[in-house]
Amino acid sequence: MTTGFARLPDAPAFRLADLRVPACLIDGDIAADRNGLARIDLTIADGRIETIAPIGVMAAGAGPTLDLDGGIALPRLVDCHTHLDKGHIWPRSPNPDGTFPGALKTVGADREANWSAEDVRARMDFSLRTAFAHGTAAIRTHLDSLGKQIGISWPVYAELRSEWAGRIALQASPLFGADAALDPSHMQAIVAAVKAHGDGLLGCVTYMIPELDRALDILFRAAIENGFDLDFHVDETNDPAARSLEHIADAALRHRFEGRILCGHCCSLALQAPEDEARIIAKVREAGIAVVSLPLCNMYLQDRQQGRTPRWRGVAALHELKAAGVPVMIASDNTRDPFYAYGDLDLVEVLREGTRILQLDHSGLDWANAVARTPAQAMGVEAGVIAAGAPADLILTRARGWTELFSRPQADRTVLVSGRAVDRTLPDYRELDHLMGQAS
Repeated sequence: MTTGFARLPDAPAFRLADLRVPACLIDGDIAADRNGLARIDLTIADGRIETIAPIGVMAAGAGPTLDLDGGIALPRLVDCHTHLDKGHIWPRSPNPDGTFPGALKTVGADREANWSAEDVRARMDFSLRTAFAHGTAAIRTHLDSLGKQIGISWPVYAELRSEWAGRIALQASPLFGADAALDPSHMQAIVAAVKAHGDGLLGCVTYMIPELDRALDILFRAAIENGFDLDFHVDETNDPAARSLEHIADAALRHRFEGRILCGHCCSLALQAPEDEARIIAKVREAGIAVVSLPLCNMYLQDRQQGRTPRWRGVAALHELKAAGVPVMIASDNTRDPFYAYGDLDLVEVLREGTRILQLDHSGLDWANAVARTPAQAMGVEAGVIAAGAPADLILTRARGWTELFSRPQADRTVLVSGRAVDRTLPDYRELDHLMGQAS
């Protein structure tokens, strides 16, 4: 198949020569340059990476060769926080003012009016085709899990997970407000849905309700009893009084929880007094919690006031968390819905814009982990690294350094799955017009 820059060898075994790869994403000890990029050759056989070697070291005889001329290659990437069930409803339900309350109200009304199995399936499949074309290997989505929607979205999700097996590894976590955890009938329905259709994940949106600790105890006990991991939406606000992240860490320590915990957003952590921030981060590390920041969505929503320039970026204190040893990552979050009007489930875009928003440059050479190795570990999936014996799942670009990679959208990238280039044609938004009513 013709790629963005050359023709891949049509052979069961071939060589990719002269790639630049972030050293943090290679399993093996290969020297890197001052930008953290290792220059390597790969051999690929029967869809898997057979050998990795510094450029020019590999012996001849590995079959036909494609010279990448120093272009950056990445493993297929891992999107650990998305909302596939909400995606692409903007044309029929736009956010009236761009605020978080506006998003909540608009999504709630759209869900009640429109989220049939057919509607949810069509929009989720559209999103998966988009992510696959961009080079995503694994996705965790949150599914709105309230009332009748539990019985609609979870079976659809399970069907799509089966259909997409071998292309994208899918996981789902339930999404509901922490107060709903206090309702035994709701929790019974949630646990039943996760057991029947899910992936051993439980979670909710946490906020500072008086019963937060009791709600967390219910969730942690349910997770322990059923062997579930946990995934929370946390403190998505600019209010420094929002400290549910600390309550989650306390609950994890109180219950001696041994499963994985991922906390998303954690926006208000960046607005704490230094001594409070340090205390909370220390607890997060002790509790074994990982944190994902959603820079595109939170920059869109946070600190938005009509006629006033925003004063902050709305992102988590990722540098401080990482420095303390907390696993950190970034992800797509919402796509063309009232929480974020834009986005395309493109993790190359997320890494590019996240680097600018969070100033990840000039602060270490391993931030590529944040969309690859680290979220793969948080999800417990095999992806996000380049390793001998692993599937030859790669994103190939013409960019020879970070400034070239981040200065353009890399629309001509090539995506390999098991050593073969996939069709990168993106689905047309017109496919969803029949779901949008009078909107277009």
